Amino acid sequence: MLELQQARKMAEHWCDAWNRRDLDAIMQHYSDDVALNSPFVVESLGNADGWVRGKDNLRSYFTAGLKKPDLHFELVDVLLGVHAVTILYRRETGSLVADVIELDSSRRGSRIHACYAMPYSAPA
Repeated sequence: MLELQQARKMAEHWCDAWNRRDLDAIMQHYSDDVALNSPFVVESLGNADGWVRGKDNLRSYFTAGLKKPDLHFELVDVLLGVHAVTILYRRETGSLVADVIELDSSRRGSRIHACYAMPYSAPA
C-alpha cells in the first residue's frame, strides 16, 4: 500500500508538472487504459457521461487545458485509500478540486473522478 509521504511526493510532482505545463511529466502519472471523469469533459467535449477513456484521448484533452494562460494548481492535501489517493488542490479560479484516483499495480492512475466544489468555475 502507498504511504502518505510517497503519495504527497506524487501529488507534488503532478501539481508541479501542471504548473510547468509539462504534458509528458503529467502523463507519466496515468496508465494506458486510464479513464477520467470530470464535469469539464461534459462541457468541453460534449461527452454526456463525463468520461475520457484511454491515454491518447486524455493527452488530447489535457493539451487543450494546458492552453489556459493563468493555469495554476495549489496542493492543499493528500488523502490515502486502499490502492487509491485523493489529491485535494485549488485551481487558479479559486475552485477547490478533489481528484480521486484509483491506482494500478504500477501506482499510476487508472480511474479518476475529478470533483469540484460547486459552483465550479468553467475554464475559458
